Amino acid sequence: MNENELLKLYLKGERNFQGYNLKEANLIGAELIHANLSGANLMDASLARAHLERSFLLGANLNGAFLYGTDLSFVKLKEGKLIEADLTKANLQGAQLPKVDLTGAKLSGSILTSVSLFRANLPMVNLCGANLNGINFRCANLEGANLNWTNLSGARLSGANLKGAQLNGVKLSGAFLNGLQLEGINFSGMDLSQVKLSGAKLQDADLTGSDLSLAFLRRTKLDRANLKKADLHQGNLRGSQFPEANLMKTNLTEVDLRNADLSGTNMNLADLTGADLSGANLQGAYLWGAILDGVNLRGADLRGASLRDAKMAGVDLQDAILIGATMPDGKVHI
Repeated sequence: MNENELLKLYLKGERNFQGYNLKEANLIGAELIHANLSGANLMDASLARAHLERSFLLGANLNGAFLYGTDLSFVKLKEGKLIEADLTKANLQGAQLPKVDLTGAKLSGSILTSVSLFRANLPMVNLCGANLNGINFRCANLEGANLNWTNLSGARLSGANLKGAQLNGVKLSGAFLNGLQLEGINFSGMDLSQVKLSGAKLQDADLTGSDLSLAFLRRTKLDRANLKKADLHQGNLRGSQFPEANLMKTNLTEVDLRNADLSGTNMNLADLTGADLSGANLQGAYLWGAILDGVNLRGADLRGASLRDAKMAGVDLQDAILIGATMPDGKVHI
């Protein structure tokens, strides 16, 4: 079937075009709203500025297709093929694209708000500056992707592969990054407020001056991470690991650090007012000049920790281990 026959049938009310062979078809500006093109062969087809909103393209082959400015809003494209397709300025708002292969696709200027790309394949994709607010990238392959200056606020990235991805100037407030491997990542000065990073691996990461207020970092690995002057107030960091991390001058007011590993951590001049560190491991930690007013240190291990000049009004030290700790007055606890 050629494109003219397809359009004639559509005008007559036909909507089911499953499995049709439309390779290299010229459908520029065509109106195919609500059409069922599942399994169709649209390889190298020209669909620029076509209207395909709310259409079904499940398993369709759109490899190399020209989709410049095409309206693909709310389409169903599960397991579709879009290898090297040109989606420049296409409207993909609300589209369902789970397990889609977008290797080498062009997405510059496309609308991707609230798109589902669950388990999609997007290696080396260029999304620089894109608005990806609320996008679903769960378990997606974004290896080597250019995500510089993108808006990923509220995005779902749990389980995604971000190895080698470029993330300069990215917005991640409220994003879901649970369980990601982000060792050595540079997130300095970024807005990560309310971000979900539970179970993530952030060893050696640079989070200097970042806003992590109200963030969820439960059981997160932050060994040797640099969090100097970061804002973590009211964050949930329960059970996280901070061995030898730098938390100097960090805002840790009212944080939940229960059972956290802070051994050898530098928290000099940090503000921990009202924080809960019950059961935490603070062996050898540095808390010189830190504000510990109202902190819960019940059952915490402070062996060998330095608390010189720390402010400790109203601290709960019940069952805390203080052997060898240097107290605010400079005396070593025996």
